Amino acid sequence: MGTKNILAYFHAPEEAQAMADRLKGMGAEEVSVDTFSLTPGEAVDGTVNPLTGEVTSLAGLTLDTPVSSRSTGILLAAHPSASGMSDGGEGEPSGRNIVLTAIVPDGIHQQALKQIEEAGGLV
Repeated sequence: MGTKNILAYFHAPEEAQAMADRLKGMGAEEVSVDTFSLTPGEAVDGTVNPLTGEVTSLAGLTLDTPVSSRSTGILLAAHPSASGMSDGGEGEPSGRNIVLTAIVPDGIHQQALKQIEEAGGLV
């Protein structure tokens, strides 16, 4: 029997974990719950001094965000909130930033999708 992959997005980690436990009980082979955010990577320790030119990126100054690499700094500087030309967008993503990943047998795939949607997940 084959397997199918599922990616589902939730508002809260508790919702996703409850669904992960349910999928394991149904016979899912692999299930994981992770969080993603607007600012990836680990924080960089260091003093930012705009007068001396020691600035990690525009995002470090305008979003008060620790930037872990040059590439991350460039990507974050492109965000509308970094330029000051937006309405704010305070804090972390306000939508579905919890992702449930599962590998399920073909036989339970449709049932699993239905239960995820009933639990408030977005497939």
